[in-house]
Amino acid sequence: MWFNVLKNTVLLFLLALISCANLSKPKATIKEAKTIKQSEKQTIVGANRIGKYLPLIQGKRVGVVANQTSVIFKNSQDSIFEVYPDGEIELSHVEKNTKLHTHIIDSLLSLNINIKKVFAPEHGFRGTADAGELVKDGIDTKTGLPLISLHGKNRKPTPEQLKDLDVIIFDIQDVGVRFYTYISTLHNVMEASAEAGIPIIIFDRPNPNGHYVDGPTLEAKNKSFLGMHTIPLVHGMTIGEYAQMINGETWLENGVKCEITIIPVKNYTHNTFYSLPLRPSPNLPNDQSIKLYPSLGLFEGTNINAGRGTEFQFQRYGAPFLDSETMTFKYTPHANFGAKYPKHKDKLCYGEDLSNATIKDEMTLKWVIKAYENSTDKSLFFLTNGFTKHAGTNKLQQQIEAGLSEVEIKATWKDDLEAFKLIREKYLIYD
Repeated sequence: MWFNVLKNTVLLFLLALISCANLSKPKATIKEAKTIKQSEKQTIVGANRIGKYLPLIQGKRVGVVANQTSVIFKNSQDSIFEVYPDGEIELSHVEKNTKLHTHIIDSLLSLNINIKKVFAPEHGFRGTADAGELVKDGIDTKTGLPLISLHGKNRKPTPEQLKDLDVIIFDIQDVGVRFYTYISTLHNVMEASAEAGIPIIIFDRPNPNGHYVDGPTLEAKNKSFLGMHTIPLVHGMTIGEYAQMINGETWLENGVKCEITIIPVKNYTHNTFYSLPLRPSPNLPNDQSIKLYPSLGLFEGTNINAGRGTEFQFQRYGAPFLDSETMTFKYTPHANFGAKYPKHKDKLCYGEDLSNATIKDEMTLKWVIKAYENSTDKSLFFLTNGFTKHAGTNKLQQQIEAGLSEVEIKATWKDDLEAFKLIREKYLIYD
């Protein structure tokens, strides 16, 4: 009997201790930063570092440049938020695995941030528009916020669109390729903000192609929205680093400089492998397409289909006029998500499947050269001005047409690449 009494007493004591521990469990507050079960090696994007930027936007009228990649991530094993919430919040706000991510707009609104409007780049706020497709202004059905397209009637915010803002947040996932237009949008937003005297906060994200620099350098005479700066095709910088270069190299109109604050990525270097959890645009569905994009993206300036209209975008290429005896892989592009009018729609294409190709840390010309050499009618290959806009130079087309090898062509890039790397070094945030 005495044993049972003793056992019950011990159990009651333990229950009391557990109850007291639960009642006294502290909630995260803005007074003291608290990292919730954060892995030391976990790469943490700028958007997740709430404590770094919340004090900068509280009480401000905020504009946000965003798309479908502008999210705060959750993880079923470890929360990867750095928490400095405004006052007390339930820890479930960051710990429950109801979603793998929360859009930055929803997160900021839940923290009572006064968001006035959202600016959207190419492909739109939800990231569903075709490449090059004009996107109209509108209203976000979920939040009721005004949506202003920066790929429609204007690509640079107007003074009227900025007049009721105190600060702008820029949060878009880039892939580190010159003709991927998000860095052109960055330039235009910085320029408009500098002219209006409005600071920008950049939520930095890793560059999945940030571990090398390669490709032809854009010539000033070939500037366009597909390339606004005299940089190589693959620049090896994050959005935050690139913004510093835009300022430092005085690339904005009239040499104006934009006031920027960068919320850096944590636990990241340029050699850190980073797999994008969300496709950054409709036709970059996975790691393989993103790795191949610097090389196969040149096909956008030709009459060759680069996988648009299939489920293997930028993982294959082909055209009806490629030699079917050499290019034995066959596929037929059809209209689909992100490609309403793919090249050679509903026509049988001959080409090459690269979905399992091994990719080195470089941009390669071998597939463009192979496709050109195996064109049954070479007059069909290059599109007027399109290839020059993507390459940034008319020399590359001339070199391919003259039959130069990849080694010979790449040798002509060497001096420009070395000069750019010296400039790039001044603006790097990460090793």
